[in-house]
Amino acid sequence: MNSGLKGLLRGELTSWVGAAASIAVVLFVLMVLAGAPFGEALSGFVDGAFGGRRFSYLLTTLSRTALIVGMAISVMLSFRAGLFNIGGEGQLVAGGLVAALVAIMLPGPPLVVLFLSIFAAMAAGALWALLSGVLQLYLGVPLLVGSLLLNYPIRYIGSYLVAHPFRDVQSGMVQSHLVPQATWLPYFPGTRLDIGILFIAVASVFAIIYSHTTVHGYHARLNGLSPDFARAVGLPVNKLALQTLAMSGAIAGLVGAIAVFGIHHRYIDGMLVQPLYAWTGIIAVLLVGMIPWLVPLSGFFFAAIQTGAAGMERTADVPKEIALVMQAVIILFVASRVSGALLASSGRKASGGGDA
Repeated sequence: MNSGLKGLLRGELTSWVGAAASIAVVLFVLMVLAGAPFGEALSGFVDGAFGGRRFSYLLTTLSRTALIVGMAISVMLSFRAGLFNIGGEGQLVAGGLVAALVAIMLPGPPLVVLFLSIFAAMAAGALWALLSGVLQLYLGVPLLVGSLLLNYPIRYIGSYLVAHPFRDVQSGMVQSHLVPQATWLPYFPGTRLDIGILFIAVASVFAIIYSHTTVHGYHARLNGLSPDFARAVGLPVNKLALQTLAMSGAIAGLVGAIAVFGIHHRYIDGMLVQPLYAWTGIIAVLLVGMIPWLVPLSGFFFAAIQTGAAGMERTADVPKEIALVMQAVIILFVASRVSGALLASSGRKASGGGDA
């Protein structure tokens, strides 16, 4: 193993140890403040993340992992291309909403309806991501701002559609009708885990191969590292940016479709927003330094935190919102690493400038 790889693995191991230690300390402090029995809460956390009858909670963790990893890969594509697209939530909602409505309204063989709905979801996610790119390139709206703000209108559009024209009134909830049962993604034999995890895995592998082995992917990453250099050597930087955003949004749309056909079987108002899939995906990919093969591990880590917190609530009456506190601690940890790296980089540049 060469020294570069050893250094990389050592750095990521430090990240994981630091994050785990931070969570342990915060968890202990919160348990003390809440007056909850620490041992009982910890047991509930472990059981909620990995236990259950026939490992049902572990399967829930894996299902959530798939959605977080999908969103993390979506974000990674953009970030590696220098595009700070934080509109994954809107692209996710667009995909889930369109997938449900197409499946409900479109007649035809179930398999055809399923794949057309998934394709429509990916197209919706891609178009919503492209909108933020167009705002930046042609209207001067920074991508960071435009992509963030676009999260809100699609949420309200979805809320309106399932509250009025497409509402399942008999259910008494703000949600659409069920998609046809024949289009539901099947479960793995003997489990309650749907095969949507395979769709996410294939999309993730495709995205990684595209980014690291194709000429177009290399050009996109080069554009992210130095847009001026990419422009100087004649690369179509605007086209590269839009294509990357479209691919990123398409993956987010796919995740939304998987949530519809594999988990909820309809579009429910807030179902893709409240679990924080998109924002957790951003944290997950930053925690591992955007290293592709570590993203699934990071996604599982965060999914376990969320399902484990629900287990603590059931066992020790500790609010499951404690998972948000844990994630906030990790955000601070990641931010400290990033700021430290930036300061070190600035110091090296200043030192190099002085030597010159």
